[in-house]
Amino acid sequence: QVRLVESGGGLVQPGGSLRLSCAASTFYFRTAVMSWYRQAPGKERELVATISSSGGSTNYADSVKGRFTISRDNAKNTVYLQMNSLKPEDTAVYYCTLHPNYWGQGTQVTVSS
Repeated sequence: QVRLVESGGGLVQPGGSLRLSCAASTFYFRTAVMSWYRQAPGKERELVATISSSGGSTNYADSVKGRFTISRDNAKNTVYLQMNSLKPEDTAVYYCTLHPNYWGQGTQVTVSS
């Protein structure tokens, strides 16, 4: 059974930074594509970033390019999302996913002064 546990969310002021972590309890982590999604109240779920199994390829939503960085440590079965220059519109529940269709429980990120 695949289990994904996110951590690192919280309240931060505009312009601040947070680093999200997602620990996976599966041997298949190191062969899996991983992504971060987010969903804000009243909005559709949005794909934020994706990273290949090796970490050599990444993709980002236009809304976060240049501010967010996805990375992974296959030795620790963990994927990260470094979020810098945060804006109020980044406020959402952030989910990590292990392709094709495994999801974590989500972690709340609130950007507010």
